[in-house]
Amino acid sequence: MARNLRDSVVVITGASSGIGQATALAFAREGAKLVLAARDAAALQQVAKSCREYGVDVLVAPTDVTDADAVRALAERAMSFGRIDVWVSNVGVGAVGRFHETPIEAHQQVIRANLVGHINDAHAVIPIFIKQRRGTFINMVSVGGFAATPFAAAYSASKFGLRGFSEALRAELSAFPDIHICDIHPSFVDTPGLLHGANYVRRAVRPPPGMSDPRAVAAAIVSAARNPRDVVTVGPLTNLIRFVHFLSPTLSARAAEWVIRQYFRQADRVPASSGNLYRPPVDPGGIDGGFRSKHRNGYAPIFLISLCVGMALGAAAQRRGNRFHPAR
Repeated sequence: MARNLRDSVVVITGASSGIGQATALAFAREGAKLVLAARDAAALQQVAKSCREYGVDVLVAPTDVTDADAVRALAERAMSFGRIDVWVSNVGVGAVGRFHETPIEAHQQVIRANLVGHINDAHAVIPIFIKQRRGTFINMVSVGGFAATPFAAAYSASKFGLRGFSEALRAELSAFPDIHICDIHPSFVDTPGLLHGANYVRRAVRPPPGMSDPRAVAAAIVSAARNPRDVVTVGPLTNLIRFVHFLSPTLSARAAEWVIRQYFRQADRVPASSGNLYRPPVDPGGIDGGFRSKHRNGYAPIFLISLCVGMALGAAAQRRGNRFHPAR
C-alpha cells in the first residue's frame, strides 16, 4: 500500500542544488517535514525558503558527510521531530581525468564523499530505523553503478562499491520487513554537478544527450519513499547501458572509452581544477545544469551511433588481441 508522506520526516543530504534541491521541493509538495544537509549553509537556506512556501517545517543542518561525527549530529538533530521516516543519501562528486594524471588526493576525496559519506549516512540512521522497526534509506547511486566510467575511475569505483554496499545492507536487514534500502540509478542528469566537478583532463566536459530532468529523478525518489523498491532506474539510457554491460562488460567499457576519447580530442581546452571536491562551489547553480536545450538538435542519434561504432571497434580490437596474443 502506498504510504502517505504528509508529516513524514525526511532527511536529504546534498540538498543544496541539483537532484537534492529538486527532491527537497518534491517532498515539500507532499507535506513532509524536511531536514536539509550539505556543506553550503547559504545555499541550504535558499532551498529551505522555497520549501517553506509549501507550509512545511524545515531544518537546515550544514554537514560534510565525510565527517562521521557530523553525520551523527545530523541524525540527532533530525530526531528533534521525534523520528526519521526517510533518509535520502544523495551526496556525489566527481573528478574527470586519466587515472594516473589525476592526483591521488582527488581519487581519495571522491571515494570519501561518494562511498564513505553514504556509509556514514547509513551508519547514523540505521540504528534509529531498527529502534523504530521501520524506515527507508534511499541511496543515490547512478548508471555508473552498473557500467564502468572511463576517465573517472574513482567515481566508477565509488558507484560500484555503493551498489555492493546496498546489497549487503539489504541482506543484513532482511529480518526487518519495514526497513527498506532503495537504490536510485539515474543515467545522465542535467544538473550543475558536471560544471562543479574536478577536471584534470583539461578539456571542457559536456554530458551526452538523453539527459534526464532532475525533477524526474526527484519524482522517482518520492515514489520509492511511497512504495519502496530495491532498485529504481531513471532515464532512457540507464537500462540500455545496463543491458550492454551485462552482455559484455569489457566491450561496454571500451566503447565508452572510445566515445569519450573522441570527444576529448575536439573539446575546448580548459584549466585543470579541483572543482567542488574540497569546498562548496561558489555558485550552487540551482536545479538545472542548462545542458538539455543544447542537445535538442538531433545529437542524440549521433551519440548512439558513436556508441555502437565504439562497441564494434572494441570487438575488433579484442579479436585482434586474441589472435596475436593467444592464451599460454
